[in-house]
Amino acid sequence: MQYQTLQFAAQGVTAQLATFATDGGIKEQHAILHVEPRGELFAQQYARICQAEQALLDSPECSGCQIIFKRYFLSDATNQQPLVKADTRCSVSCIEQPPLDGSKVAAWLYIVHDMDVEHHDGLIIARHNGYQHLWKMGMHEHSGDSACQTENLLIGYEELLQRFDATLAGNCIRTWFYVRDVDTQYAGMVRARRQNFIEQGLTEQTHYIASTGIGGRPADTRALVQLGTYALTGFQPEQQRYLYAKTHLNSTYEYGVTFERGTRVDYGDRRHVYISGTASINNRGEVVHVGDIVRQTQRMWDNVGALLAEAGLTFADVAQIIVYVRDVGDYATVSAMFAERFPATPYVITLAPVCRPTWLIEMECVAIKAATQPQYRSF
Repeated sequence: MQYQTLQFAAQGVTAQLATFATDGGIKEQHAILHVEPRGELFAQQYARICQAEQALLDSPECSGCQIIFKRYFLSDATNQQPLVKADTRCSVSCIEQPPLDGSKVAAWLYIVHDMDVEHHDGLIIARHNGYQHLWKMGMHEHSGDSACQTENLLIGYEELLQRFDATLAGNCIRTWFYVRDVDTQYAGMVRARRQNFIEQGLTEQTHYIASTGIGGRPADTRALVQLGTYALTGFQPEQQRYLYAKTHLNSTYEYGVTFERGTRVDYGDRRHVYISGTASINNRGEVVHVGDIVRQTQRMWDNVGALLAEAGLTFADVAQIIVYVRDVGDYATVSAMFAERFPATPYVITLAPVCRPTWLIEMECVAIKAATQPQYRSF
């Protein structure tokens, strides 16, 4: 993985960029953009981050690229999302998870080169070498409790997948469930997801899906749950494997939730790893280091490191990190720890309560490593 930090001084934006490429293969990039607050309103900060996005895409580092997906982390989604411009180049996700650096907006961009990309009503289809990568973000419902909304979201997504001869169980690689007031609404989401998964043949005897279930407010004040997804078609079932790190973590079904700790996807020339939201937990399902943000952060790193190691990767292969912090008062401590541990890796720290009140911090990440596996087609 190659890391760069690009400064767009005129816009007051810093872009952390991770680039992965193989000889003759598709180049992938993940970028996290941070904007200086400058005491401005959202409109001015958003305009500057958009200018920096375009400057990044026009830069020598990203020349000829295509955006597949971008997520805006907003400080007030209800008032700010209406100002976010539609972008037919990519799938756009907006969620209220305030960046804790004092700004009103930060952005995560996933960028590729030399793929065939189509946009259909918010769904991005990226094709190459017989694979279809399907990105769909920002799905939400207007009525019912969190369980009802989750059920309807999953049914709608499953119907969308059918258009591509795909299924939730066979093709969905990664999900994000953002829950308004996670302390009270998370249980309903979990219950509905579990029931839907059973109906789709996803059980503890088969597999689940890499996922993050985290506090986050959709712009629509009626929405209790917002869903983002990534699915893949054209691959062999054995190309997908699941990560457990049982020396450090327990199986999620043991405490009633239905997601995989991590998922590994193998191609002829690389390996993708998607690490789900991971916190300070032990292999008995217990929260570790209650009340201690420093030790919880360290244990979280240990857990993520164990999952990466199971896939044959290390933190040096990580392309991006999203950090979720429950208490804004912990930001200075967490920021200093991440800056020391990951000085070059793209990451963003947001305010987002974790699904258990005693968890002070959680993180997710994407990692990529070169691999030679001629039995599979290259990415």
